[in-house]
Amino acid sequence: MSISTPPRRLLSTGDKFVPVTIEENDLFGGITKVLKVLRPSWPLDNVKFKTFTDGITNKLVACQFGEDSSDGDNVVLVRIYGNKTDLLIDRNAEIRNIKILNVLGMAPKIYGVFENGLAYQYYPGVTLNPDTVLDIKIWPLVAQQMARMHKVELGKEIRKEPMVWDKIEQFLSLLPEPFGTEAKQIRFSNSFGSITRLRIESERLKLHLTKTESPIVFAHNDLLLGNVIYNEHKGIVHFIDYEYATYNYQAFDIANHFNEFVGLSIDDMDYNRYPNKEFQTMWIQKYLVDYLNVENPSDESIEKLYREVQHHALASHFLWGIWSLVQYELSNIDFDFGRYADIRLNRYYKLKDKVFKELS
Repeated sequence: MSISTPPRRLLSTGDKFVPVTIEENDLFGGITKVLKVLRPSWPLDNVKFKTFTDGITNKLVACQFGEDSSDGDNVVLVRIYGNKTDLLIDRNAEIRNIKILNVLGMAPKIYGVFENGLAYQYYPGVTLNPDTVLDIKIWPLVAQQMARMHKVELGKEIRKEPMVWDKIEQFLSLLPEPFGTEAKQIRFSNSFGSITRLRIESERLKLHLTKTESPIVFAHNDLLLGNVIYNEHKGIVHFIDYEYATYNYQAFDIANHFNEFVGLSIDDMDYNRYPNKEFQTMWIQKYLVDYLNVENPSDESIEKLYREVQHHALASHFLWGIWSLVQYELSNIDFDFGRYADIRLNRYYKLKDKVFKELS
């Protein structure tokens, strides 16, 4: 991971860097400074701001000029990075990937970058929820879009290695010993024992899952329901938020998406919503039609990928459980990261013995 290169170095001719840091206690003042550079023709008195509240890492604000947002041209999205998230995310790679995917019609256009965030294109539509993600008009579009993404080639200079193991190791290395407060340390120790125990579990997970031989593809890696935009008028979906996009196991990306079916918020998570085998095999069949460019994927290929997805669901739970423990220490966002870590890691421990037995 590299966090030393300023984001402005990644901008090409025509892109804009705005030397502004948007402060937590003056969001709209900072955003106004950014808009003066990126949209100098907009009378700021006629700009409406809407803050999105479903994110738990960054702050996202929509800036709309005028009344009509149906085509997205008069809206700029401003994303302010969360506290110390550069320790977790390679911002240079994020911007590079968005630019590559934008050329392919798969990611929004970046309008400009500022010191602690970026401004980019708005996609009209609605984010998914646990009901709409099961809608027959929508889920095939998601499967097809993921298949398209999984066939993207970033270039020969980009290492084709699964990100999940390096990312887990990175997150483990960021866990404090001890946590910043006694209460946090006690809660961590009571729930998870020690960092050493988590490291041992990480190695055990890696030992088992590398047996699946899932293909390495360019993956989103964080396809929350809120990261899928459905435009009913055009009958299309867009993926957003490419902070963790890079090469990874094919099965991880699909499993990670299925894990998100259980709910939008920490109080709404219900693992009874995890999609059953019938739904998953339909989804995977639709995915393989586009990924393999065949009309009728074989039953063997569908079943193989289904099994790999169940196995890599473990890696998804473990990764985001450790990520949440890092946020538990670093984040200043009002969210119970300790509880979220409990949910994801407890789910991991509940499922692991069955999965490991199948892979042994």
